Order: sequence, then C-alpha cells, then structure tokens
Amino acid sequence: MTADVDSERAGDGPGERPDRARGEGSGDHELFRDDWGIPHLRAADALALARAQGHATALDRAWQLETERHRVLGTSASHLGADAVDWDRFVRRARIADTARRCFDRLAPRTAAWVSAYVDGVNDGLAEGAEQAPEFAAVGLTPGRWEPWTPLGVWLSTHILFAGFPTKLWREEVARRLGEDRMTLFATDGPGTAGSNGWLLTGARTATGAPIVAGDPHRFIEDPGVYQQIRLACPEFDVVGLAVPGIPGIAHFGHTGHVAWAITNAMADYQDLYRERLRRTPDGGVEALGPDSWYRAHAHTETIEVAGADPERVEVIETDRGPVIIGGGPESTAPGPGEGISLRYPPRVTGELGFDALPALLRARTVADVDTALDRWVEPVNVVLAADTAGGTLHRVAGHVPVRPYANRLRVVPADDPAYAWREGEAAPLPRTEVDGSDRSGASDGSGDCGGIAVMANERGLAAPLGVEFAPPHRARRIAELLGADTDWTSAAQAAVHTDTLLASSRPLLSLLACAPDLGPSAERLRDRLLRWDRHMEADSTDASLYARLRSDVVHRLAAHPALESITGEDDPWRSAAYPALFRPWLAAVPRIGYALESLLTVGLLPYEDRLALVAASAEAVAAAAEETPPGPWGELHRLSPWQALPDRPPAGSADSGDSGDSGAEAIRPGVAGDHDCVLSTSSVPGVTDLFARGPAARYVWDLARREDSRWAVPFGASGAPGSAHNRDQTPLWVRGELAPVVTDWNLLHRTTHHRTTTSHRTTRHPEENPAVTVAEPVAPALRPAVHEQKVEGFGTVRLVPVDPAADAELLHGWVSEERARFWGMLGHTREQVREIYEFVDSLPTHHAYLVLRDGVPAALFQTYEPDADPVGECYDVQPGDFGIHLLIAPAEDEGAVKGYTDALLTVFIAYVFSDPARLRVVVEPDARNERAIARMVRIGFELGPEIRKPEKTARLAFLTRAALGLA
Repeated sequence: MTADVDSERAGDGPGERPDRARGEGSGDHELFRDDWGIPHLRAADALALARAQGHATALDRAWQLETERHRVLGTSASHLGADAVDWDRFVRRARIADTARRCFDRLAPRTAAWVSAYVDGVNDGLAEGAEQAPEFAAVGLTPGRWEPWTPLGVWLSTHILFAGFPTKLWREEVARRLGEDRMTLFATDGPGTAGSNGWLLTGARTATGAPIVAGDPHRFIEDPGVYQQIRLACPEFDVVGLAVPGIPGIAHFGHTGHVAWAITNAMADYQDLYRERLRRTPDGGVEALGPDSWYRAHAHTETIEVAGADPERVEVIETDRGPVIIGGGPESTAPGPGEGISLRYPPRVTGELGFDALPALLRARTVADVDTALDRWVEPVNVVLAADTAGGTLHRVAGHVPVRPYANRLRVVPADDPAYAWREGEAAPLPRTEVDGSDRSGASDGSGDCGGIAVMANERGLAAPLGVEFAPPHRARRIAELLGADTDWTSAAQAAVHTDTLLASSRPLLSLLACAPDLGPSAERLRDRLLRWDRHMEADSTDASLYARLRSDVVHRLAAHPALESITGEDDPWRSAAYPALFRPWLAAVPRIGYALESLLTVGLLPYEDRLALVAASAEAVAAAAEETPPGPWGELHRLSPWQALPDRPPAGSADSGDSGDSGAEAIRPGVAGDHDCVLSTSSVPGVTDLFARGPAARYVWDLARREDSRWAVPFGASGAPGSAHNRDQTPLWVRGELAPVVTDWNLLHRTTHHRTTTSHRTTRHPEENPAVTVAEPVAPALRPAVHEQKVEGFGTVRLVPVDPAADAELLHGWVSEERARFWGMLGHTREQVREIYEFVDSLPTHHAYLVLRDGVPAALFQTYEPDADPVGECYDVQPGDFGIHLLIAPAEDEGAVKGYTDALLTVFIAYVFSDPARLRVVVEPDARNERAIARMVRIGFELGPEIRKPEKTARLAFLTRAALGLA
C-alpha cells in the first residue's frame, strides 16, 4: 500500500485486502485518555456521545455500575450476603425502582432517548469491563442488563438519604426523652449530611480578570470514587466535568468552555415522615387511616434473596402519603401497635427527578442558560454557583421543596391530620442573590457574598428559609477570609484554600480549658501546650492529635453525664428495635454529642461550672495518658476509611491483591490532614474514631479565562479496576491537596482504538414513538468527530473524520472508479465491493480510513496502517515507529485556483501522523510508474528506498523521518 499524490489528483491505494491485519476498527465515537487515564470522548452528536459515555463508564467502572444497579433493585444481598439486607429492604419498601420508572416515563422524549442511549452504551461495555474487575469472580456475579430507567434509579438511591430525613427520628427521641424544648439541642452537621465547599471569584478578584469557580464536594468516600472525571464533546458542545457513574451528562460540576457551574447541598428539608395508623383486613390486605376515614392501602410482598442464608420476605405498603419504610410489616416491629412511618418525597409525588436539566446543562453557554436549565431541577436540592466568560455570575438554590407546615421539617407528623398535608402542586420559592463584583473585602454575609466572592459551604446562608439544621459557619467564614485577602487569584492558587486546616470549632473547648481551675502539673502543661497550638489540624501535628484526645474524652464524659443519661443509657435510640438498623447511625447518641460539642459546651444543658469541671477532669485524664503514651502525628491516626461494596477485598497494590504497586494500606487508607469543621473537611466521628469516611470526593477549579488552566483531582483514580495503572494514581495528589491539569488539546491526549457502539449511523428516536426504539440515520461527514483538525492559512480548516463504509460508499466509489485514480487499484469495482473493502478496513485495529474535509467538504481519502501488520511489511525491514499512509485527493472545483492545494493537505497529514511521538518514520509505497507522485515525495523531504514487488504492482518505497522535519 502506498501514498501516491500527483498533479492528476490520483493515488495508489488498497485494492488488495491486508489479510495479516486484525482487530477492531473505527466506529461512531472516539475515546482518548490523558496521562491520568481520564476519558475524553468525541462523537457525531449528543445521542452517540451519550452512548459513548455509557460505554466508557462500563469499561472503567463495571463493578461500581453493577453494584449501583443491584442497590436500586434491592438485590444486593443476593451476592453480598446478609450485611446488605437492611439496604435491600429499605429501597424495596421506599419503592425506589418503581419511582425511577415513573420519572423516566415523564421525561421529555428527547431526554428519554438520550438516557436510553447512555444505557445502551453501558450494556455494550459491561461484559468487557467486568473482565477487568475481579470482584465479579469473587462473588460469582455476572453483569446484568440495565433498563432505560436504571440511571434515574441510581440517582435516586444515591441521594434518597441526602436530606437526612432520619434526623427527624432522632429529634423525636430527643423531644420524648429530654423535652419538646430540647428537640433541636443537637442541631449541627450530623452523620447523614454533606460538608461540601464551593466558591466563586469574579474577575475583580483574579489575575486574569475572568471568574474562577472552585470547591470540593465532601461526601462519604467510596471505592471506586463517586465522581468520574470526563470530557464529552460533539458538534453541539464540549464539556469537561465530574460525572456520577451510572448517570449521563455532568450534573454537579462542569465547564463547557463558555460557562462553569458547581453545587453544594443546600441542607433544605423536603422529605417528610408521617406516623401512619394501619390495620389488617380479613383478606390479608392493609388499611390506613386518612384524614376522613380508613381506606385500602397498596400492599404486596417481595422476596429478598440472601447469599449464604435463607431468603427474607418484605411487605411493601404504600399509603396516600407515601411508602411505609418503618413498621407496618410482619418482619419488623412498629413504633407502636398498628403503626408505621411513611416517607413522602417529591419524586414519588410528582414523578419528576429533574433529568431534563442534564442535557440542557451540557449545551449551556451563559449563566442564563444554566439558570434556565436548573429551573427544571428536583432532587437533591442544591445551592448553585456559576460564571461565564462574559463575566456573568449566578448564585441560587435549585430543586423542589414542597410547601407544608414547619412542624413537618422537625419531626414525624400524624398522617390522619389534614393540617400536615402538602399544598397540592405548590413548591417553595427558591432563594437567589447577586454576586457583588466589586473588589471590597470583608466577612461573608448571609448569602455568602463578600465583594467579588461568593461562598457556599452548607451553612445557614442562602438556603436558610428552606431547612432546619445547617453546617456550622466556620468553613464558609474561613473560605471568605482566605479569598478576601487577595485580588490577584489564579487557578493554581486555589489549592491553598482547598487544604486549609484551621479548626475554628475548637474555640469553646479551649476557652473552657483556659479557665479550668485547680489543674495538676501535667494538666497545666497540656493546657499551656494546646493554648499555644495554632489550631490547625495538620497531618504532622502532634498537638492536633492531643486536642483530638481531649475532645474525645470530653465527649464521653458528656455522654455519661446524668443530664444526658436518658439518651445515652441502656435505652438509647441506637438500641431501639422500633427502627431498622439502616437508620441507627442517625440515632447514635455519642456521635451526635461529638458533632454538637461546640454548642453543648456553649449553651448546652450543663451549667457553666459543670462544663468547667468536666473539661478539667478530661484534661487531667488526657495529660496523664499522654505522659505514658505521647501522641503521634495526626496523620497517623486520621486515616481514610472508604466504603467498599466488598469490604474484605484486598486493597490494590497489596501483597494479597495479586497486582503490584504501592503499599496497599497506604494506597487506600492514607493519613490526611483536616477535620470536620476545617475547610479540608475530613470528618472523623469525635468520641468514636479518628478515622474518617467522609471528605473531599473530588476537587475542582474551573478557570473561565482559559479552560486548559482548570484543575481537578479525585481520591483514587479514573479506573475502578484494581489492576489498572489509574486505579490509585491520583491518591498522592489528593492527599497533598494538589490538582491535575484539565487537558483540552486533543493532540495532547492518547488515542485509543475507535469504538463501534452501534452502526456508524446516528441513532435517533421519534418522539411520537416508544423512546426505547432506535432508528439508524447516516451521519453526515461534517458532523462526525475528527481525529485531527487544523487551520491552514489561506486554505481553510482541514478535518480528518473516520470513513463510514455504508454512508460513504457512493462517494468513495465515485472517486476510486475514475481513470484518474487508476493507481488506487479499484477501477471496475462496484459500489458494494468498495463498501466491503472499507468495512474490512473498518474492522482492523491497525488500519484506518479517513475522509478529509476542507471547510466541511470532502476533499480526499486518507488511510493509515501499521507496516508490520500489512503485506508491505514482508517487503522491507520494518523499524520501530514506522507508520504507513495512503492518499487519494478528490476532484475539487477550485483546486486549480488554490496555489499549493496538495501541499497544504500534505502539511496537515504529516502534522497528524507526527502528533503521536511514537511515530518516528512515515512509509509510503507509490506505484513505481507514478513519477509525479514520487517526485512530489522527494520535494517535501522523503528519502527514496528500493523498489518492491507486490502482487498488484511494483512499488517504490520512500521514508520521511521526524528528524528530517526537525521534530526529533
């Protein structure tokens, strides 16, 4: 095969089949990866891109996807065993899968088609991805099939506990045991809530004059990670961001090149618990008492299969308020005789989840576009920050908060009292505020804005009218303080904010310690040491460890105090049989005391003198223990403890895992700075453990001046496969607080083989038909993703796009069947024969065919091949880095009017070939009779080689090296 170019616009071509080549060929999307293994996807349109996203996610996260699918269906126990039964019972009783189906059925037809395309991609890639995931073999599981509604179920199951409705059970117990006036005594950032940070700098605060959006979502950290770094590009949009595996698009954190957005949990209350009165009917059914009378409730029974144990039956009951999640069934004890507790949550009531916003976000170009898209958002309720390249900003709440009495937010309310009903069809107004673009500095006000700065950190700020409990204000105030100190911020400098470790919530305890009377000598030394401490929870700080010891001792002494005995004694809510085990973390008294320590030591139940005495006793005990066992660095104690579906799986890189790498324990459980109320919110549980399971699930910086100056990192890596080089490679960055660059230049990425996820046609769905039914339509060459694009001054923009054998057969046949293309070797071929030849080329991983577009118009046919996988490799000594090409230039109306027409195209082809540093030498083999083509090769720098004899022709080899072009 040869590259053959002459003044007649003819070339030597692949009339023969390269039978030694084998493997995959080009398809309807392209997958690139950067040095961190992060997928960058290009496709011809949004549907093909959604399918590509699903396929790439299945390759990288097969075990995670299958885990989430089973969690949606309540079938986790079938392979994980009895430990998963509590979750399976809850999602079945809460009717998560059924709600997801309802919400899918209400999607706009275009959105339904888009989600379905993603699911198609997942199903295409799961089997291949599962081959790289040893967890499947460990539990004897094979990948199942995703349904079109499954992504909605994954989203719902991931966020159903986000608003912390179990906290209402805790408040109910506090009111019953300590009194109604103490119901919110422990109000703080509790075990079931998030601790995310986000901030926006207007151009008045940056070195470039363009906005920056940055932050870090603090969630329970899972292995693999809950966020997936990804790039999604098609002719309509080009977006980088953090996707949720199993969900198409980029919901929470994205940068389209024109506008960037980010969210934190608004801490809004939008889910209600109702105390239901239930009774059994003679035929075995269930009736519930409503505001007017008894009525028949929905009831059916399901079976939970349990690996290694007998199946369990669960009765699913739903009243007019919602599914009964506590009590009411034969397998659990109700809170009282004939009682149950039902959950009312917006997606179950409205059939809306907000997925119609997702494709709109991808297409956004301004903050107004983001704002309009988020008007459709439902679950969860978030605070949003956004900025665009024109300097526009957005700070608002997005989601659905029902209108109902304030008492519903606080506790479980009676189902049969109409006073507690939701106001039909109404939603609470969502707060928003302007971001002041001036350069003044100062503390954040209630909106989080302090002059060119907006901050969101789950505090009682913008979303205050919508919730009950919020995070303490320390993180928001500290971020505003740090950012307010400068007006010349860069994207690289944001890491200093991400990693700040000041623990402002330590003040009340240390203030009491400073005033504690009659301390012994060792306790005096401890007090002096901690009062000199800078209050930063740094990983190498032994003072931080000493403070943590003191704090833990104080928590336990508070828990043992008679004033709290009713909620911490033998009858504490944790041990109550009335509540499923799934909700017990929200009912554990010691963690509640630990998180509320700041308020309990300030305005709590105990008189000031009692608090002083308690802290003094803790100081004596901790000082004595520290003299016997001095504290080590905080980072040795404060280690990550991520959630894994298979908790006993050896960490990647450990001796037992079967792969190589860094120390497994260090790779998965590194020691990290920070603490619960630090900006670096790595949340241990005071009084319980110094380990932490919640922290930055990702970090991001979106630069609106230059997107390529944006940065990001995740706790582990891009791949969920334990043996992958990208399974743990970002952990060292994450621990140090460093960020990887966001790569936007396609030429700097590593191109994998093309992937065919369907035919090389665009799949569309007719709105009036079933959205799951696809119809294939040819993709025009100008709409296909390019492997290379280059603007040539005075000539135009040249793009190389994959050949679609079926769609392009007629075009190619017209070119290769002309006499002027005699050296291409296909004279006399029929259209079908041409199509078959390029279908064969399309099937090979070593051979590729591209249409060359000049300003969108087909101008040439360009083919590449690896010589050692081609018959030409038998005719000369192939060297490492050799790369073969063919070229057929098509007739063009203006070719005679454009000087250097062929040379301009050759410039692009050579640039494309040598964009890969592994390619050291271009090989061509024109027909020896094509003197003009050979002369052209010599003029542009090719060195002639020997003639070779092939079955179809005698060819002349020629070689062009990187060194000859000055690229070596």
